[in-house]
Amino acid sequence: MHTPGAAGWLLVVLCALSGGYCLLRMRSGVEAQRRAAGGEALMGFGMAAMALPAALVPAQRAVWLAGAALFTVAGARALWESRAGAHHLHHLVGAVAMVHMSVAMASADGHGTAGTSPLTAVLFGYFTGYVLWAGARLIPAGAAVPVPAAGHPAGRPTAPAGAAGPPGGARIGWGDRPELTRACRLSMGVAMVAMLLTV
Repeated sequence: MHTPGAAGWLLVVLCALSGGYCLLRMRSGVEAQRRAAGGEALMGFGMAAMALPAALVPAQRAVWLAGAALFTVAGARALWESRAGAHHLHHLVGAVAMVHMSVAMASADGHGTAGTSPLTAVLFGYFTGYVLWAGARLIPAGAAVPVPAAGHPAGRPTAPAGAAGPPGGARIGWGDRPELTRACRLSMGVAMVAMLLTV
């Protein structure tokens, strides 16, 4: 939602970087990873466009309605794909939030609405909970920092003990690193909370 000043530009950069990383994840060799990354890339770039300051991009009712239509289709796709994985339900909620914000912007000529609707409150509560949950997942569970042994190349990323790495001992690509994927989703969740505060 056209957030003014430096906060708006920070949201634009955060969402655009998240969308860019999701594009990188679409090169993964894992099909489920590629499919999830596509929806998240759309969400990231859509949020970046929505957060652009109003002085740079004048509000156009037709543009907001087109955005609402686009994310309605994305939500329907996420609902269909939720048969294969529950994470797609999170994509569905994100699409609902984008449609809601787009319709609010279209109906208020880009200046937000008065008061907070029940749907805004529910979405805000969901994404606040998601941010807390996703942030907790990034905290190591009592893992000690390994000390490189003699002759061990320090700084090279290795899979945690007990974790299933790529076949043949291949190095994990940037698009397949689970901690980066979680950080990306956390970033988009924080941005969504900030944007819902302006509705």
